[in-house]
Amino acid sequence: MGQQVSIMPCLDMQNGRVVKGVHFVDIKDAGDPVACAKAYCEAGADELALLDITATVENRPTMLDVVRRTAEAVTVPFTVGGGIRDVASATEVIEAGADKVSVSSAAFRKPQVIAEMVKTLGRDRVTVAIDVDVNQALPSGYEVYVDGGRTATGADAVEWARRVDGFGVPVILPTSKAGDGARTGYDLPVIRAMAQACSAAIVASGGAGKLEHFFEAVEAGASILLAASVFHFHIIDIGELKAYLRGKGLSVR
Repeated sequence: MGQQVSIMPCLDMQNGRVVKGVHFVDIKDAGDPVACAKAYCEAGADELALLDITATVENRPTMLDVVRRTAEAVTVPFTVGGGIRDVASATEVIEAGADKVSVSSAAFRKPQVIAEMVKTLGRDRVTVAIDVDVNQALPSGYEVYVDGGRTATGADAVEWARRVDGFGVPVILPTSKAGDGARTGYDLPVIRAMAQACSAAIVASGGAGKLEHFFEAVEAGASILLAASVFHFHIIDIGELKAYLRGKGLSVR
């Protein structure tokens, strides 16, 4: 079989509910996180992401009670992001039952935090997320955004990914602001550029709308395929996606 890929439904949370937006706005309710997480495990997800999308801008920690309840309900590894500012808040999330933490804004503002998390938690527990949008003035054509996609940083996204990779994190999760929730396909150039620049596994995130989009992301260099709205709203079934990818010669967990 060909390259191994894994399917990662993403639960974006706000006020303790799963929500889904388009381009990080126009937020709609999509259910209870624990019920959604459980349903995804039964549907064949390989891993899950839980992102508390307003924790950072509301300057509060991740909802640990939701993490605890999710940990009791799921049968696959799950990554939690949003509001993780330092080693202490990351440790709380791991102690609440998460397998991994995902850090974005805090990592960008204080890169040393990545090294501290890797040292304290172990490298396999740390994912760095990078929200990106197109900016032709930068060398790669992509700019890093922080604060849940609200704040432009002026930094080149691929250059930042390369720096992150230097800390030894095993997974980098770039999300395209332009692609988020639009279902028009993943942002393939940014996946390709980061996959070529980094040794970490690259997650495809933001824009999946049909089966072909997932395969295109793998061809561009992604090995973890993250999606939200197509799974939440039953546009694509995980079993159907896995069968499609196997038909393309890929090895799916």
